[in-house]
Amino acid sequence: MNCTINWMPATGMGFSAETSSGHLLTMDGAPDGGGRNLAPRPMETVLAGAGACSAYDVVLILKRGRFDVKGCQVVVTSERAPADPKVFTKINMHFVVSGPGLSQAAVERAVRLSHEKYCSASIMLAKTAEITTSVELTD
Repeated sequence: MNCTINWMPATGMGFSAETSSGHLLTMDGAPDGGGRNLAPRPMETVLAGAGACSAYDVVLILKRGRFDVKGCQVVVTSERAPADPKVFTKINMHFVVSGPGLSQAAVERAVRLSHEKYCSASIMLAKTAEITTSVELTD
């Protein structure tokens, strides 16, 4: 896995990333750092990637368990260190999952497996951040 990051000088502090799978992602800085707020901050993309990685696992684990998953949303909140490097120190992932026949226990198991075994992103972030999770089932 690799990606190439290019600074886009005309945007101030905008960057484009081309991933090894051939996709483009743009990022930008805050106005107080020379950016123009045209795209997510790089650290926001790290947080979003971790949330999506875990959601992917949860949906896949539930589907492999023959559950009819209809929706999966993850609301990710975080805290960062006050001084550089401003690593994540706390991350909470609140999973809102829907589907007929889903049980709280099955979803909690899927979340636990993601965070303990499968999600590379959250396992990596857990080296500096306390990661907590919560689960909510909806109809």
